[in-house]
Amino acid sequence: MKYNRYIDHTLLKPDASTKQIENLCKEALKYKFFSVCVNPCMIPTCKKVLKNSKDVKICTVIGFPLGQMTTEAKVFETKDAIKKGAKEIDMVLNISQLKAKNFKYVVNEINKIKQACGKLTLKVIIETCLLTDEQKIDACKCINKSKADFIKTSTGFSTAGANAHDVELLRKYTNKNKKVKAAGGVRTYDDLVRFVKLGADRIGTSRGVDLIK
Repeated sequence: MKYNRYIDHTLLKPDASTKQIENLCKEALKYKFFSVCVNPCMIPTCKKVLKNSKDVKICTVIGFPLGQMTTEAKVFETKDAIKKGAKEIDMVLNISQLKAKNFKYVVNEINKIKQACGKLTLKVIIETCLLTDEQKIDACKCINKSKADFIKTSTGFSTAGANAHDVELLRKYTNKNKKVKAAGGVRTYDDLVRFVKLGADRIGTSRGVDLIK
């Protein structure tokens, strides 16, 4: 199995330099990762390095890492990112609205961002470490009702990242036409293999090179 094609090669640190992002792209080209995942301001840098690549996509994050921006702000950010060259969008769900059981708000926000994405892939980060299992299942139900393409475990910037329990739970309660991305907790090759076997369709990690080596 070609695990390299599961990987979104990720660098989202606020102090990441242009040189580090360029190196991220070069590594993604070398190892044929599915995408690079970067903050929106770094999209133009990625576009320059990846301009001749048909294999490596540019993924960016929206409403990151807290998800507490207004829907209108997230939609604008999405449109701007796509205009600059993003081909996949990872948005952070409004966690406070989910916990308040304001599911209509959550689904509506996802759908408005998906509308801005058009045919491009939209992943929804639910930040599992801040949720109970019941709330994670609520998030799955919101994803099922929405037009999102993926449910994603984590930003990697909260109290914990992905774990096997959460990957298995999201796969169980999310419709088969939705995909699962595990992020923020994939530290070893064994983690990578385990999460894929449990149902992860994509892996977000800053350790992609080490994992594939």
